[in-house]
Amino acid sequence: MNAAALPAQKNTVAFAALVIGAFAMGASPIFVRLADVGPFASAFWRCALALPFLALWALTEPKESRAMFSTDRAVALSGLFFAGDLFFWHLSILATTVANATFIATMAPAWVAFGAWLVFREKISKGNFLGLALCLTGGAALIGQSYSFAPERLLGDGYALITSLFFGLYMLAVSNARTRLKIGAGSLAFMSAAITTVCLFVAAMLLETNFMPRSLNGWLTLLSLAIVSQVLGQGLLAVALGRLPATFSSLVIFLEAVGAAALGWLVLNESLGALQLFGGALILLGIWVARPRGTAPAAAL
Repeated sequence: MNAAALPAQKNTVAFAALVIGAFAMGASPIFVRLADVGPFASAFWRCALALPFLALWALTEPKESRAMFSTDRAVALSGLFFAGDLFFWHLSILATTVANATFIATMAPAWVAFGAWLVFREKISKGNFLGLALCLTGGAALIGQSYSFAPERLLGDGYALITSLFFGLYMLAVSNARTRLKIGAGSLAFMSAAITTVCLFVAAMLLETNFMPRSLNGWLTLLSLAIVSQVLGQGLLAVALGRLPATFSSLVIFLEAVGAAALGWLVLNESLGALQLFGGALILLGIWVARPRGTAPAAAL
C-alpha cells in the first residue's frame, strides 16, 4: 500500500470508530431506564462490569502503547471527569425525557471547542463554527415538541447541562492523553473506567438505596449497558481521539442524540416525526461541513 495513503486510511478507521461509538453511547438512556437499580448504581455497574472486557482489550495492545497503570494527570482527570459526567447524566435521564437529556448533554462540543482553543491552542476553523451551529440547530429540531420548560423537567435539564461540561472536559483529557502519551485506546479506556468505578462506588454507597439488581434481566440490562455504552461507546471514542481533532470529534457525538431519539421512539414511545428527521439531517450536514481537511497528530490505535 502507498505510504501516503496510510494516514487517510487511519483517519477513516478513526471516523468509523467515532460514529459507531456515538450510536453505542446513545443507547445508554434506554438501558438506564430499563435497569432495576437506582441511577448511581447503574452508573457504577456500567463501569465495573466493563472493566474485565477493557482489561482484555488493553492486554492485546502492543507493549509500547500498553500502559494500564499510568499515573499521568490527563489519565486521572479523564476518569474523574467521566465520573462527574455519569453522575449527572444518569440523574438527568430519570428527571427529563431521553431526547432532552441527550440533546442538552451534547452541548459538550461548545465546551470542547473553547477548551481546545484555550488550553491546547487548537485552531477553530470557520467550518468548525458552522458545523457546530448546524449541529445545534439540528439537535434543537431533533427534540421537536418533546422539549418543555415545565418545572418538573427543569432540574433534569440542569443535570444534563452539567453533564455536557464534564463530558467536554473528559474528551479534552482523553485527546491529550492519546496524542501526547501515545497510550493505546484500550489501556486508556481501562484506566479511565477504573478511576470512574471507584468514584461512583463511593457515590452509590453514600446516596443509593437500590444498589443490587433484583433479577436476571436486571443483571443482563446492566451488562448490556457496560458492553454497548462503555466498552464500545467510550472505547471507540478513545480510538478516534487518538487520530482526529477533539473539536471535530465532539461534533460527531451529536449522533448520540440521533440514536437516542430513535431508540426513545422505538422502545419508549417518545414522539419522532418529520421535524426530528430534518434535525438529524442537519446534524449530518454539520459534521460534513466541519470535517477535518488535514491530519491530526497520530497515536497508536
